[in-house]
Amino acid sequence: MSSAETGLPEGWEVRRSNTKNLPYYFHAQTKDSRWEPPAGTDPDKLKAYMAANHSSKGVAPAAFAPTEGKIRCAHLLVKHRDSRRPASWREPKITRSVEEARSMIKEFQEKIRAYEEDPGQPNAQSLSELAMFESDCSSARKGGDLGFFGKGDMQKEFENAAFALEKGQVSEPVETASGVHLIQRLE
Repeated sequence: MSSAETGLPEGWEVRRSNTKNLPYYFHAQTKDSRWEPPAGTDPDKLKAYMAANHSSKGVAPAAFAPTEGKIRCAHLLVKHRDSRRPASWREPKITRSVEEARSMIKEFQEKIRAYEEDPGQPNAQSLSELAMFESDCSSARKGGDLGFFGKGDMQKEFENAAFALEKGQVSEPVETASGVHLIQRLE
């Protein structure tokens, strides 16, 4: 795999972790490895390469055991400059407005709805596929999977929306101090 194909800087490659079954970035000469793409990466080329070669389809979710009163959700988070921590693995300094974050979430919501209607449609993507590349949460590398959580574990707005969902259902946009979310109840 060449850097022209992956969009990664020279010497970097994508590998898959044996323990987490997730892609990571490795530099053979320096032996440096990391979960986030290294500085100097072309995000559009990397996104295309990862979608073609490291799709979340078929990747086993994290092995979390359910517990009484807990649910399992995945989410896609778009932060904005007024978020409590306006930085992410994708952007060291987030400058978009809350309106821009809402607009992005609406676009992602349309892609997810299209996927639910017909996964073969152009631009149709599942929440987990979108989260891997678009979410500002570190859970992106797990397709947005947050594992199991109970009442009191999440911000109140997030918790209320998540516990109101049926299994498989995706929420309307939810705003918290972290940013704007789409939430999917997994279990």
